[in-house]
Amino acid sequence: MSISLPLHCANPNCRHAENVLGQVVCDHCQTPLIYRYLWAVDAAQIPVGSLVDNRYAVIHPQVWLDTQPGVPPQLPEEHTADLLPYLHLYPQRLHVPELYGVCPVPKTAGCQGNAPPILLLENVPLDPQTGQLYPNLENAWISASAVRQVYWLWQILQLWRPLQQQGVVSSLLRADNLIVDGWRVRLRELISDQAFSSVAGSAGSTACHHSSHREPESYFAASVMNPVPQSVVLSPEPLCPTLAELANLWQLWVEDAQFPLVEPLRDLCQQMQRIGETEFGFQAVRSQLNRLLLEQAAQEPLRIDIAGATTTGPQRSHNEDACYPSADRLQFAPALQPYVGIVCDGIGGHEGGEVASQLALRSLQLQLQALFAELVGQREPCPPAVVEEQLIEVVRVVNNLIAAQNDSQGRASRQRMGTTLVMAVYLPQRIETPNGEGETHELYLVHVGDSRAYWLTPRACQLLTVDDDVITREVRLGRSVYHEARQHPDASALTQALGTRDADSLTINVQRFIIEESGVLLLCSDGLSDNDLVERSWEAWTQPVLKGKLPLAAAVQAWLERADQENGHDNSSVVLMHCRVGVSPDWLETDWLETDSPASSPASSPVEPRAADDPDLTASARALLYDEAESTAMPSPVGSSELPKSQKFVDVWLFGLAFAAVMFILGSLGVAIWRELDPAGFRQLWDQLSGEPSIEQVEPSPSVPPAP
Repeated sequence: MSISLPLHCANPNCRHAENVLGQVVCDHCQTPLIYRYLWAVDAAQIPVGSLVDNRYAVIHPQVWLDTQPGVPPQLPEEHTADLLPYLHLYPQRLHVPELYGVCPVPKTAGCQGNAPPILLLENVPLDPQTGQLYPNLENAWISASAVRQVYWLWQILQLWRPLQQQGVVSSLLRADNLIVDGWRVRLRELISDQAFSSVAGSAGSTACHHSSHREPESYFAASVMNPVPQSVVLSPEPLCPTLAELANLWQLWVEDAQFPLVEPLRDLCQQMQRIGETEFGFQAVRSQLNRLLLEQAAQEPLRIDIAGATTTGPQRSHNEDACYPSADRLQFAPALQPYVGIVCDGIGGHEGGEVASQLALRSLQLQLQALFAELVGQREPCPPAVVEEQLIEVVRVVNNLIAAQNDSQGRASRQRMGTTLVMAVYLPQRIETPNGEGETHELYLVHVGDSRAYWLTPRACQLLTVDDDVITREVRLGRSVYHEARQHPDASALTQALGTRDADSLTINVQRFIIEESGVLLLCSDGLSDNDLVERSWEAWTQPVLKGKLPLAAAVQAWLERADQENGHDNSSVVLMHCRVGVSPDWLETDWLETDSPASSPASSPVEPRAADDPDLTASARALLYDEAESTAMPSPVGSSELPKSQKFVDVWLFGLAFAAVMFILGSLGVAIWRELDPAGFRQLWDQLSGEPSIEQVEPSPSVPPAP
């Protein structure tokens, strides 16, 4: 790095200011140095090599390095219209940058008058080593695989509605603003729809650092494909971007797509240009693109191995965490292996949190077995919206079970027990492809609370979930910038957890990912993720696992040992799901079944609460935690009396009846949701099953009202 500027240590007890750029640790205290690269919006005219505000070093055009990362940035005096979308879209941080702070415009920039401050963005698609922007989608397109090309388009379409609601959907129509970070599409910045329509009509209008009068780097694609008369473009009313404009942009890439995609994508773009701005049309495009994505993903084999364990930690006497799989849980739900990973972190002390996490785990296992049994025989993959609704209903049942237990014990306010949840569900749905039948590679993440999911590859550690805490709430509601919300007295306090309130007031986060590259999915409680432990340590055990040099169970144990060493104040749980694309599945070789592995040892398994310790449990809770488990798998304790055979038969019969009822309810719910969300696909399958001819009927929905 040629710029000779000092980098300040972020350690509050050090603040050594003479570190040279390029160093890894502080000269004075050996604390790792923080290289925080930022994107300076509309600051291209400030030359490389400048030091702005005696703090920010201009490393590349519009890429600034904060040389004082331990000092809070200057915050905006008010949250203006150009700032609020960054705050409201914080839950989309996997794709959308975040507002770091603002910086006064330097006098050397040549701006006159009271120019608004420069917006500084973090969580931008920049190489953490060099500060260089990752390639934009257009440049990376031609060398990408077919499944990745479709996956990129799918992510753009998924962002359309959230960005449209905030008036920044034009961010998806600028090719140079769409950056790709491996499988993931990321936005360089947000572009207001008003600004986009302004530059479309007047390429010569410029002003310093104001997004609504930005000089574009290139004209938007729609003007190239379908020129609009100048008199129309200069209308005083801002133009609302349409799917037709998005199709115009995609058409620029279609001819360079992988050969099997050229015709389907050409047809899709033509459909987007015809349908107009209706919800019915949007869902039709979404359904068509989803099928193309699944067909491409299913053409590669995929092997999944899984391991999990939990530890009490050196400073706790009881373990309120629970996870699946673990050594004492393998026998409870064999049909879920290796498709499901669950981590629950109980809340409410030993008398509550431990019970809540175990209740959640058992209820989830029973319901997911019913869901899997329902999906096995289906000829067509269930639409993602239907699966998401089914998973939400599963979690709602868990929530209400714990809430009922709280009510029966008279628990109120902070005395109510609850649990966080992060759950990965790989659905082994199958689909016909040109090369035969294959699995769709769909992975669903379900999340409530502050337990987390990370995706680890040879080159990156990516946080997939957003914590349900006070920080997230304050930012999402537009009340605070992230670094301001961190100063809140209860910044890390949870805003929701399972069981603490009625399900109607609970927001259950469900995301779908397509596994199109090899990697490791890590699920963990905050006992592992606190103090950025995963971000600091991921390479040590990810690389050996991916190279086949470290068994998955040994990696689980290594993570728990590190958590005990650095975050020993809490229980810790971890589940690792190793996904290998291009490797045929062979469940007989799963290393997580080794009984002599460290992660399978009793020392790292959760403490199972006993019925005698919980006399106030409701009948349903006791049945979930003890009756069914002990009658089917757990050995009888010494000295306990055994039920008569007739009573055992009745218990098994009742459990089977309950299991069938759950299956019936979930199946009926899934069919109803499917029929509402994808009527065309439902009708097509119904016609195939009934033998009736299919009749196409298009009933456009009312137009979606424009964002205010």
